[in-house]
Amino acid sequence: MKNRWRMLVPWLVWLALFVAPAPAGLNSNQWHYFAIFAAVISGLVVESMSPGAVGLIGLTAAGILGYIDPDPNKSLRWALSGFSDSTVWLIVGAFVFAIGYRKSGLGKRIALLLVRALGRRTLGLGYAVAFADLILAPATPSNTARSGGTIYPIISNIPKIYGSEPGATAGKIGTYVLWTAFAATAVTSSLFLTALAPNAAALAIAKKTVGVDVGWSQWFAGMAPFGLVMILLVPALSYVVCRPEVKTSPEIPKWAAGELQAMGPMSRSEWIMVGLIVLAMLLWITGSNPSIRVPVFGSNFINATMVVLLVISLMLITGVVDLADIVAEKSAWDVFLYFTSLLTLASGLNEIGFVKWIAEAFAKPLASMAPMTAMIMLVALFFWIHYFFSSITSHTAAVLPVVLAVGAAMPGMSVPTLTLLCVYSLGIMGVISPYATGPAPIYFSSGYIGRSQFWKFGLIFGIVFFAGLLLIVLPWLEVIR
Repeated sequence: MKNRWRMLVPWLVWLALFVAPAPAGLNSNQWHYFAIFAAVISGLVVESMSPGAVGLIGLTAAGILGYIDPDPNKSLRWALSGFSDSTVWLIVGAFVFAIGYRKSGLGKRIALLLVRALGRRTLGLGYAVAFADLILAPATPSNTARSGGTIYPIISNIPKIYGSEPGATAGKIGTYVLWTAFAATAVTSSLFLTALAPNAAALAIAKKTVGVDVGWSQWFAGMAPFGLVMILLVPALSYVVCRPEVKTSPEIPKWAAGELQAMGPMSRSEWIMVGLIVLAMLLWITGSNPSIRVPVFGSNFINATMVVLLVISLMLITGVVDLADIVAEKSAWDVFLYFTSLLTLASGLNEIGFVKWIAEAFAKPLASMAPMTAMIMLVALFFWIHYFFSSITSHTAAVLPVVLAVGAAMPGMSVPTLTLLCVYSLGIMGVISPYATGPAPIYFSSGYIGRSQFWKFGLIFGIVFFAGLLLIVLPWLEVIR
């Protein structure tokens, strides 16, 4: 009885929107599809049931009702399309990496080393996590690979050292450490052109749409005043927002040193895991750049997800993990269902024209505004409409051309500035929801950040990041233009 209202909320949201008349410019099919999407999001927010179940139910309903395509076979193909998305398997791979770190003992060893060096103060751990992402970011074009596949498996071992487990004791230190890592990767994804795959795609769209071309150094020069300040502020802001119960623990570094001594020298599995992670990093760095020849199966290019599958295969061959470990990783498969469903449902909003309708409806009133006001409104639209997307790539492809075309048609608009503000927002907008970017579902499913906490923290950091974009980056771009 206590939680029955949580089950009712998504149904009430769906019913209220379903019976409401479709707004001008939308037909009933588009509006009813949006009703299902809104019901799924509300179910995630109020935690009506497990995220995977909520997403699967919504996806099934949309498929059966034929909102995307009335042909049952085509509707089924659409419903299953997300299961072949490379990002989904990259996320699952990150969980398998975590198994390898955990089972081999390497994750515990690295966590103990970090705690021994910086564990006297919780804030120090936060900065260690943020700087680790900063170091990896320029050469890792996938934030899922960087944060989800490399950083998360290591830092998820840290809270346990302080007696902080998923659930009741998460607030001791676990919530803080994991949220700091997630927020930091959002900042680094925007700071470097090569830290997020959609960044390059966005610039290609901008060059084709409005003729604006930006290089690596120009990107960094425009974003540095914001990005470098934010990477310094994120651990401190997370400290205030997450309020970890453990502030200082002078005895913990000594204890960590004792644990390291008890572990003894590195085992065979640990050394293998080190080698496999180094291999993954090298292939992520070199294999993601088609201009660098990588002698892998005669190809110049190896996809980030294929790197993950290769490393998992080698983990199985060498015995670091076995198939039973992977099958038993419940959280990985829950995320698999949840993120796949959200990815497909969000793409459906674009396919039926709902996102284009919102973008155009919002943009029309801007024609009578001052250019600077209109620019801010367009950037706000581009940033906050990401709540309707579970893929930054699809968001970029669907919304960026519309926003840039509207801005280019307005007299007095600085199109280069508008372009940079939009593309700079791609990384930081990933912080706003549990499905906004590849690493989000991984941290969301860790058990250390409560579902309501994730939405609340995401909104707070989203507002801070968006404000920084307007208050720091916009004036800076006007100075260096």
